[in-house]
Amino acid sequence: MTSAEPELPSWAQVGEKRRAHITRVTALLDRWASEMSIASAEAAAWHDAGRWHDALRDASETDLREQLRGTSFADSPVGVLHGPAAAARLELDGEKRAAVLLAVRWHTVGNAAWDHTGRALFMADFLEPGRAFAREDRAFLASLLPRDFDGVFRQVVRMRLEWTLREGKPLFPESIVLWNSVSGQ
Repeated sequence: MTSAEPELPSWAQVGEKRRAHITRVTALLDRWASEMSIASAEAAAWHDAGRWHDALRDASETDLREQLRGTSFADSPVGVLHGPAAAARLELDGEKRAAVLLAVRWHTVGNAAWDHTGRALFMADFLEPGRAFAREDRAFLASLLPRDFDGVFRQVVRMRLEWTLREGKPLFPESIVLWNSVSGQ
């Protein structure tokens, strides 16, 4: 699989900046899958989660809320609506892989029920090299991941929670449960 230009669904709403981010996330996931020699089915799940996670990131709040009307996500903050909305669209399109749907749905806040697909997406979304903050630290973690997947995951969860608190943003219950599930490991 190549991540040069990941194919997006026809319903995707992304600008060039977001498309570049998706490309970097997918490339990182593909690299890790190769370095870790994971099975082809799981590598495909990682790739697909990467290319679909932000497929609706540039959709309007009105469109996202309309897609999520009647769900538990309908009243969520606008910044987290794109994951659940993309997962819902993927299900309508026939996507059946629970790991991929769970990864896409919760990639912004985390979920303790994730397998490696969700965890890998969460890390790739944070560690992709196009982000401007803590470049050296994030590059080091990205390079370490194939040798210490769980250790890097704990560190990324911690860093994301610290950022959320520093920015004065609310912690989602799913984020807290995720931290509690990995902090004692």
